[in-house]
Amino acid sequence: MANRRLAPAAEQPAAFAFSSENAEWAKGQIEKYPEGRQASAVIPLLWKAQEQNGGWLPQKAIEAVADELGMPHIRVLEVATFYTMFALEPVGKFWIQLCGTVPCDSCGARELKDYLHHRLGAPGHVSADGNFSWLEVECLGACCNAPMAQINQDYYEDLTPDLLGKLMDDLAAGRPVKVGSQVGRTSSEPLGGADTLTDATLFDGSRVGAWRKRFEEKEAEEGSEQGKAEAASSERRAAAEPKPARPDAGRAVETPATDAPAQRAAAGETPVKPDDKANAADGTGSTAQPAAPTAPAPETIAKAEAAGAEAGTQSDLPRNEPPPQPAASGASPDAAVTKPAGPKAPAKASATKAATPRSSAPKKGN
Repeated sequence: MANRRLAPAAEQPAAFAFSSENAEWAKGQIEKYPEGRQASAVIPLLWKAQEQNGGWLPQKAIEAVADELGMPHIRVLEVATFYTMFALEPVGKFWIQLCGTVPCDSCGARELKDYLHHRLGAPGHVSADGNFSWLEVECLGACCNAPMAQINQDYYEDLTPDLLGKLMDDLAAGRPVKVGSQVGRTSSEPLGGADTLTDATLFDGSRVGAWRKRFEEKEAEEGSEQGKAEAASSERRAAAEPKPARPDAGRAVETPATDAPAQRAAAGETPVKPDDKANAADGTGSTAQPAAPTAPAPETIAKAEAAGAEAGTQSDLPRNEPPPQPAASGASPDAAVTKPAGPKAPAKASATKAATPRSSAPKKGN
């Protein structure tokens, strides 16, 4: 690689300014970035300045771009000297940038370099007719079609010394040249031509749906053969194993009439059968037993009659005794007999009696 230095002062122009058209273009590039980020447009502006100056960047152009973006001159000079896409010295009409990294070097870039040395001289030197100058650069990203070179804005790939010489002759004479691979390779296909996807109908759209048609035809053919085989098998099985006749198949089956209470009543019978009653009764579900009738004592009846007499009949019970409760039908003898009230029981005994669930529950018939 050559050193990246500015051209001698004798070759530097005295001033540089963008043309009105390029100045408007530069303004549009700067407006793409927010305020305070105008430095991001430094590479596009340097590229446009190089294009306007005939393919190389003088010192005044670098300083003009720095002033336009509000950057220190040294910062823009650092960018210009870092990228080989910016030529810092005058170049020929056709500037050849030859890739010399490993893929291209392995595929013949050294022979191309020797050819350019022999025809044009040292890198950076412009030919006497002003048409050509060359420079060895780092990888240009076309490794699959190595060796290659960039001439002005276009890539030329799969070069040999003979092909490069013919290409330079055509350019100098103004004849049209082929851009890209010089041996007929398409894109990045293998050397010697593609060996996969060689049938264009696989990717040009002409065979869309053809695979489905093939499968449908195959399925139809296989289905037809399978159907014939199944029909023959069914016929052989029917001849060897005939099915028994079923004349009643599919006919309605008679069912007996419903034996319900409504039908029995309509026929003049008892709606509910004795067996139904017996089956409906659950003799094990209830534990209640009917109570034996008990005759109340004579004194209880007398007191009850006196307590429940109408007006005009005086009771012979003492006024300090509560009236007895009437005897309930079916009550036990203990509950039916009411004893005269005795002395008042102590409060503790009354509270204990009232707290028991049996004494607090209401008696039947109250």
